[in-house]
Amino acid sequence: MSTTKKVAGAVLAAALGVTTLSACGDGGQDEAGDGASGAPKSKTVTLVTHDSFNVTDTVLKEFEQQSGYTVKVLKSGDAGAALNQEILTKGSPRGDVFFGVDNTLLSRALDNGVFTPYEAKGLAGVKPEYVLDKQHRVTPVDSGDICVNYDKAYFADKKIAPPQTLDDLVKPEYKNLLVTENAATSSPGLGFLLATVGKYGEEGWKDYWSKLKANGVEVVDGWEQAYNERFSGSAGGKKAKADRPLVVSYASSPPVEVMYGEPQPAEAPTGVATGTCFRQVEFAGLLKGAKNEEGGKALIDFMIGKKFQEDMPLQMFVNPVVTDAALPELFTKHGVVVEKPETMAPETIAKNRDQWVKTWSSLVVK
Repeated sequence: MSTTKKVAGAVLAAALGVTTLSACGDGGQDEAGDGASGAPKSKTVTLVTHDSFNVTDTVLKEFEQQSGYTVKVLKSGDAGAALNQEILTKGSPRGDVFFGVDNTLLSRALDNGVFTPYEAKGLAGVKPEYVLDKQHRVTPVDSGDICVNYDKAYFADKKIAPPQTLDDLVKPEYKNLLVTENAATSSPGLGFLLATVGKYGEEGWKDYWSKLKANGVEVVDGWEQAYNERFSGSAGGKKAKADRPLVVSYASSPPVEVMYGEPQPAEAPTGVATGTCFRQVEFAGLLKGAKNEEGGKALIDFMIGKKFQEDMPLQMFVNPVVTDAALPELFTKHGVVVEKPETMAPETIAKNRDQWVKTWSSLVVK
């Protein structure tokens, strides 16, 4: 989930100042060598990832104890920035595994050849719709949905039904209520743009945004400003006396509001317009030229194992991709299931993204 991407709710938690890093390692390889015949094998496996990565310490220690490897986590900004560094150092990577490339960036990573194919143990348990690379250069790890969130109290007080679809957002009753992020600078903003392209097609999405602009949509640079400063339903927005009851955020945002509410509310103060969503999928890949290929493979296997998959929701506020992983009660009670999110092939995104963003900017921002 990064800031050209966000990580599903992990960015939400980080913005509230509550996420901490759980990782082990001594900051370097324990032993030299790449695992080739006759060379000593490294006992450190390095995971390069975005700033929103998190895992429970005991879960990571269990992997270390079972595998014999020590995990070093190298956080490198948002996913886009981290990927750029791996492209620049292709063949001489900073680590063994990269986690955090999503479907909006995937073709760029694959076209630049930064990953070595590896079919992970346990891949058969991953939902087939998430396996987007048939060469197995990357392995799906989590999914999340970018969606419009609404302030329940505002709509209850005004006796207006909250919007549920993209079509609803251009109706007069929702004029001057929505804030979204800039598609050129923010992953949620880009995801929301892609949702409209998926829904209305190449011929219709520009007309839709013209209507949305006429209906008073506000555009800000990034998620934190939109959610914590302009959205009236969030804890941060309430403190800031925000006046926009609709915001582009994540389907996992309501559980975050409950988990970190002070006092913790019995019900989420925000809801999700499930007809406005775009599905993101995050992947892990074995970096080409990794010093510890065997350790990297073991780590990827672990990341699609049940233990890690069931730990993710409350650590990064994303959804498991394996069929046998259960969601925590916080998600089942306060979250939503998005049945029909907009999706798009990574190749289509890669081919059109820059032009779509350029056209969007001229229509909405300038």
